[in-house]
Amino acid sequence: MTTRLIEVSPERLERWLAGFGERHDGASVQTDGAVVVSATGGDGCVARVEHFAYDPIGIILIRRGGYAVGLASAGRLTAAKVGTRHVQSRTAAGGWSQQRFARRRGNQADALVEAVSGHAVRILLGGGESPRTGAPGIPRALVVGGDKALVAQVLGEPGLRAVAGLPRRELYDLPDPKRAVLEEALRRGRAVRVTLTEPDPNPNPNPNRTPAPEEPARQDPRSERPVPSPRESPRAHWALLVSRTHTAQTAEQQCRLAPGHRDGSPRLVLRHSL
Repeated sequence: MTTRLIEVSPERLERWLAGFGERHDGASVQTDGAVVVSATGGDGCVARVEHFAYDPIGIILIRRGGYAVGLASAGRLTAAKVGTRHVQSRTAAGGWSQQRFARRRGNQADALVEAVSGHAVRILLGGGESPRTGAPGIPRALVVGGDKALVAQVLGEPGLRAVAGLPRRELYDLPDPKRAVLEEALRRGRAVRVTLTEPDPNPNPNPNRTPAPEEPARQDPRSERPVPSPRESPRAHWALLVSRTHTAQTAEQQCRLAPGHRDGSPRLVLRHSL
């Protein structure tokens, strides 16, 4: 079984399900009221649907060095703030320098969190920390992304208690926040997530056919040849012995040339140390 995740815009979901049925020999759709929750194809493929149908949606993206806060309604940004703020990177210095850089880095990160939480209160809550329930323009869900630890610090600020417990979609794989990244976060935050599970293709197209038996392992033809005597063929005799010993790797070979045979050819003597 292979599983993959697909993001489909809410406006295209109906057409996507129709195409799913065409590609998978028809589809049986399961619903929860008027909401599609899954579809099963005729070939066994299963699509599980996860909706994020909230409106308006608040967006908070933060990384060391940049941030973006937005409020979206009906798929469009109605208010947004994108900015940069320097946070020093880690240093390899040791001793007092390392402690001084760590304090500076911590102070810069705290200033970034404070600035982002202030923009979030202004844009998402209209400047009030405790808006009444159901007030117009207040987000019903959040899309967050960037640095997970910094996002947690921002949502932990007292001024954002009203949105900290909202349904949340997390996109921590987004790059440094910019206007285009904010638009991408809105698109992915609204998207319907479809988990597609497809069966593996049948390795045996004819299940009634008995698979052929496995062939026995073939032996090295050199091991089946008789060893010629030194008198018949001195060179072939010793060459075959050297080949077998090298292939089996059963002994450490030491070779030297000895006085020749009667025919004048050199003789190879093998010494094995076991």
